[in-house]
Amino acid sequence: MPRVTVNLGEESGRTATGATWRVAVGYVPGEENGGLVFETGEPSPARLADYDDSGWEIITDLPQRQSTGFTFAWYRTRITIPETVDGHPTAGMRVQFETCVDDYGEIWIDGECNRDRGTVQGFNTPQRTLVTQSAQPGDQHTIAVLAINGPLGAPFGTVFVRYANLGFEW
Repeated sequence: MPRVTVNLGEESGRTATGATWRVAVGYVPGEENGGLVFETGEPSPARLADYDDSGWEIITDLPQRQSTGFTFAWYRTRITIPETVDGHPTAGMRVQFETCVDDYGEIWIDGECNRDRGTVQGFNTPQRTLVTQSAQPGDQHTIAVLAINGPLGAPFGTVFVRYANLGFEW
């Protein structure tokens, strides 16, 4: 299948899609204990497309390490489908989001997580999930990635996103 890959970790990819990456540590950033409360099991609002992340740190280096130990961190961006990619019109293209999170991750597209393709796949496993089956130039999509440090039983090191790409396929 013919495709073009846009690297959202590079300035050219961010410029082409209007993407600005923001990051915040915690299951619910800004809350005590990182917003992690096992008793309530409340979902994190950071997964939702309309969540206000405007106060979060802006980063241009996705592999920038975040906190150590048992850590959750959210990475969020909003993309705009460009008119063309590498000279190809994007209208009607299928768009996939591709990433690898150190160590585990979930991908939320427009507030939804594909339970087959967007959930924890394993230790440092590349993940790929659908953004849209039929792109329309100017459409906006919110991508939220929950990164989790591991192994969960004895976490060490840091958490980060190794890469973030959009695959435009026709």
